[in-house]
Amino acid sequence: MSGARVFKTEAVVLRQRPLGEADRILTLYAADLGKFEAAAKGVRRPGSRKAGHLEPLTYVALMLARGRNLDIITQAEARDTFLPLRADVQRLAAGLYVAELVDRLTVEHVEGYAIFRLLVETLARLATAANLDLVLRFFEVNLLAHAGYRPELRRCVICQAPLRPVTNRFSPAGGGVVCPDCTPPDSGLRPLSVTALKVLRLLQDGRYVEAAALRIGPALAAELEMHLRAYLRAYTDRDIASQRFLTALRRESAGTAPAPAVLS
Repeated sequence: MSGARVFKTEAVVLRQRPLGEADRILTLYAADLGKFEAAAKGVRRPGSRKAGHLEPLTYVALMLARGRNLDIITQAEARDTFLPLRADVQRLAAGLYVAELVDRLTVEHVEGYAIFRLLVETLARLATAANLDLVLRFFEVNLLAHAGYRPELRRCVICQAPLRPVTNRFSPAGGGVVCPDCTPPDSGLRPLSVTALKVLRLLQDGRYVEAAALRIGPALAAELEMHLRAYLRAYTDRDIASQRFLTALRRESAGTAPAPAVLS
């Protein structure tokens, strides 16, 4: 493929930005190519046939021509637009957050079959799942693992002893969990409950079906989000912009739906 003038791939559109008056530059993620950019000529003109196939969060089959600086998209056919996701603002915000995380935690031109599969599966789940937070936590934990930032959840990151079923501490900068014996009183590390650690391990093991069957209460959901947000911040250097929008939407809708809990 490296010497071909024209090539095909399948990708998810992560984001787009304008190029001139009629074109766009797309950031895409493909299993065989990883993250890459390509130019979509004429898609900002009224009546463009390709425009509807190249919106962010679209899974699309592409034909591209190699260019001097940017490859050019010559054909595009949407494989899945995840339509229910686009019809609900919270689902859409969650999808944009997922795309931004992939963009921020990956480098260009490194193949990523596992990340691509996780991305497509996550967008499909966000289109239909009742518990969007659980879908996002599963995605975050597994994206971190595939991108090389897997947190240590089985042993203390300092003494390497197996973690006991007690309240431990979570150290984003240290890369995982710190046991009580290695936690100084003034560490500033936040406590990680036994239940939260169990759920994180379940997510990290890739057991989505089992995790999705859990009915996670608000306190536990907030704890999981807090720890993963801190961990992501440690490896992306700053907050994810779309995460702030997602949080604002959640606050607006707080209290509008029951939140039954088995775990707390």
